[in-house]
Amino acid sequence: MIKVKVVGCGGYGGVGIVELLRGHPEAEIQALVDVADAGSALSDLYPHLKGFCDLPIRKPDDPVAQEPADVVFFATPDGVGMGNAAAELAKGARVIDYSGDFRFYNPSDYAEYARRIGRDPVHKAPELLDRTVYGLPELNRRAYRQDQRLVGNPGCFAMSCLIGLAPAVAAELVDLQSLICDCKTGVSGAGKKAAAAHHYPARYDNMGAYRLSGHQHVMEIERMLGALAGQAVAVTFTAQVVPVCRGILSCLYGTLRDGIGPAQVQEAYATFHKSNRFVRLFDSRAAVGTVHVRGTNYCNLVVDVDARTRRLRVISHIDNLVKGQAGNALQNLNLICGLSEETGLDHPGFYP
Repeated sequence: MIKVKVVGCGGYGGVGIVELLRGHPEAEIQALVDVADAGSALSDLYPHLKGFCDLPIRKPDDPVAQEPADVVFFATPDGVGMGNAAAELAKGARVIDYSGDFRFYNPSDYAEYARRIGRDPVHKAPELLDRTVYGLPELNRRAYRQDQRLVGNPGCFAMSCLIGLAPAVAAELVDLQSLICDCKTGVSGAGKKAAAAHHYPARYDNMGAYRLSGHQHVMEIERMLGALAGQAVAVTFTAQVVPVCRGILSCLYGTLRDGIGPAQVQEAYATFHKSNRFVRLFDSRAAVGTVHVRGTNYCNLVVDVDARTRRLRVISHIDNLVKGQAGNALQNLNLICGLSEETGLDHPGFYP
């Protein structure tokens, strides 16, 4: 069995990976670690886990928390992973980090990302950056080394946009200067920590855009699309928060190049995603929404061509807490541990 340590178990991303690991046939939780609520059982914080995961939460310096594990998830804010990953790697662990700490391959790219979120632009473990991989299997599977031991889980918006736009860019279907990402997320995307902007009266019956000056996930989107295109790519990106708990709906647009029609678009998407188990393609007649991916690792794509304006229109749906976070992290565990990628993840959501 794969022994797993979850650091940051008390947040939404931490409890999310615990929920998924409970159904994984090849992995078991060795330790739960957090700076808060030490001594409490995880099921005291999350009663739905009563009888399923009653393990105690341990402080980071607890001897049990320091024991070697096969895989360590850092379900933690920016800065925690870069400060602790080296020690876990030295113990022989594979590390999967949820934050932006290991999404970039050099200090300068990380510095720009850090500036966008108001953090110190100096990476605390730059020697690890050439050992990481951008952990979106649907696009980057070939970049994983044979013995990949460090993975930077992508940002949730980036995942929804990249899965939706990559086939169009790779097949040269669209004008690269015309790409638009219009994205809406549920409030859980802001995490568990209380804040005035996420207080119920502030969020109920209210929608709003934010970080118009430069969202940090844009860097990931442009870098990966640029790699597919073989040239620099710039996108217009707008993030909005809507009064739902979970889910991301990304409406993605691009102007079709001359001579490209619906048949070429559908063929390109089917070809690009044919080996991606967690991507499902629909046409414009499908009644698809975020509820249909809730609790799953799937990305549902509605792929359409607006013949009147000659625009590609792709509607991407993911659960921000599963495919956008814990589910993709577990997919990465499977990949770097030599398991089938769908292990522990191959299930539908619950409806309605």
